[in-house]
Amino acid sequence: MFFRQLLNDETACASYLLGCKSRSAFAVVDPHIDLVDHYIELAAAQGARIVAVLDTHLQADHVSGLPELVARTGATAYLPVGAGVEFEHHPLSDRELIKLGNVEIEAIATPGHALAHHAYLVTDRTRGEEPWFVMTGDSLLVGDAGRPDLHADGEQTVEQMAGTLYRSLTERLLALPDDLVLYPSHYSGSVCGRGLSANPISTVGFERRHNPALRFASEDEFVAALTTDIPPAPAHQAAIVAANRCGRPPRKSG
Repeated sequence: MFFRQLLNDETACASYLLGCKSRSAFAVVDPHIDLVDHYIELAAAQGARIVAVLDTHLQADHVSGLPELVARTGATAYLPVGAGVEFEHHPLSDRELIKLGNVEIEAIATPGHALAHHAYLVTDRTRGEEPWFVMTGDSLLVGDAGRPDLHADGEQTVEQMAGTLYRSLTERLLALPDDLVLYPSHYSGSVCGRGLSANPISTVGFERRHNPALRFASEDEFVAALTTDIPPAPAHQAAIVAANRCGRPPRKSG
């Protein structure tokens, strides 16, 4: 199995290139528009093709590189069912599998940061039958949980989104084994959390024991904490969401 975590410090976004070298089948998860060339170069250096590109959700803080990667590689685009994008893609259902040779990616529905949000559980069949790591997107972060306000709308209040996130964390992600490696899509410096660690890797067990966002005794306490003192929204959020929804970068002014 090939795996690389790629960090963009300007936006504090983490993205991932992974796959099966023996079958020459790679995927990119939560690609950043500024790193598209790098994903392609890394895959080519391994003699592999990028055949799948996945977003955990419709991004609100940066422009996704998914459409450009798909256009340049011919890969299949994958997003959660209900993501609301306007371009061709495969809508992934909860527990659906993507097979890349000996590597399997399982979609785990974890709504709350966004109503359509997946974590991706990864198993390398050459190493064992149990999952090795999980890419949690903006749901469970290292040192925090994802903010619930960026995708709230007239049908879902911020409080309702926070309650949904609480259940995703407690019923889905914290049901995973403690030794499972955890890779988030953001780290310290991102506007998508308040207490993020600068270390962009953890484990489910370490977060269970030490993440302040997981220490509340009830859903009500969690909701109250996550909806108090929410940081300002990302700059140009509306334009970024619109660009990611239609699959085209925002127009430059001037």
